[in-house]
Amino acid sequence: MRFIPEFDSAFSACPLVAILRGVTPDEVEDIGEALVEAGFRLIEVPLNSPEPLDSIARLSEKLRGRAMVGAGTVLSVEQVAQVADAGGQIVVSPNTNAGVIEATATAGLASLPGFATPSEAFAAIDAGATALKLFPAEASSPLALKAARAVLPKELAVLPVGGIEVDSMEPWVKAGASGFGLGSSLYKPGRTPAEVGERAREFVEAWRELSAAQSQ
Repeated sequence: MRFIPEFDSAFSACPLVAILRGVTPDEVEDIGEALVEAGFRLIEVPLNSPEPLDSIARLSEKLRGRAMVGAGTVLSVEQVAQVADAGGQIVVSPNTNAGVIEATATAGLASLPGFATPSEAFAAIDAGATALKLFPAEASSPLALKAARAVLPKELAVLPVGGIEVDSMEPWVKAGASGFGLGSSLYKPGRTPAEVGERAREFVEAWRELSAAQSQ
């Protein structure tokens, strides 16, 4: 497991990752601004979006010092290098690929690989993951997360990703979710920056209420 101070700081400020699948370079900066204004500090542009490296480069420059920007759906070592060259700071994958995780750590970027089982989780930790993405959350459950939490390092951040809505966060938080990755419930092609910003504020408010209740 690898700690990155900048990621830890952004995650502590708001442990919600905005997944902008399908975003285009000409809209990404305005959407990024709306997300930051709502409180988000972690933004992901999946590599199966239109011209994703251009979007990452623009967003990284626009939000420098205010948010960490990276790529999602990173499946190869070559793509890790491309993300780094574009100015990305985070590499998110749907799977547990030790080569990708190790390349990410070597490049000094934050690695958030996907896992579905404890075996995959520990393999990711051994390879140098910064945090873990429980994916797809729709195929898992809060009970499964709670069981995994019993054996995973307590300081390790675990984020359920897939189908998360404002009203479905609570059981995951009670089971030990450290935060969430938010996709189409937050952004999908066609939504305006204002619409994304409004949804982002709803998620941030819900997270703050749930985490405050959990700490009591």
